[in-house]
Amino acid sequence: MTTPFSPTPSNRTIDFAGRLANSDMFDALFHDGMALVEETAAYLDGDGRVESKSLPRAPSLAYATESMRLTTRLMQMASWLLLQRAVNEGEMSPEQAGNEKNKVRLDTLSSTRDGTGWDQLPERLRNLIDRSVRLQERVLHLDRMIHESDRAGMQMPAGGNPVAAQLSALSAAFGSGNLS
Repeated sequence: MTTPFSPTPSNRTIDFAGRLANSDMFDALFHDGMALVEETAAYLDGDGRVESKSLPRAPSLAYATESMRLTTRLMQMASWLLLQRAVNEGEMSPEQAGNEKNKVRLDTLSSTRDGTGWDQLPERLRNLIDRSVRLQERVLHLDRMIHESDRAGMQMPAGGNPVAAQLSALSAAFGSGNLS
């Protein structure tokens, strides 16, 4: 008995991560990330530089530390976004991007929001940091999805579709009724 869920060569799992990485959602993430990089650079080179000069010693040290963490975090995410875009546009193979991705550190340099001087940092810097951390979480989530699907191979397991196998077992146990 054949059901719509019977394992066949045409029944493969859907690569949701791959589709997401090539979707309008990725484009929005890419544009959000690059816009945040530009906004942060403009702030740190302009108003941020002026604001930092008026800070007392402890907040001034916190400003220097957090602005460096922010810049590094954004550069790592921009690198990842550019690699993924290169793959999406066929400029680089997933394997090449994987080799380059090993140089990108997405999970480092978190900010210390309860450290000395944090509350005295300019509000705009704290806002940029918060937005960069949220962006980092989105990028990390997509990266995990892509690389977990890569590790899984997104191919059918050797035994076929596991759902179809369960439906077949149920059909065998409870008679020949159609379970679909």
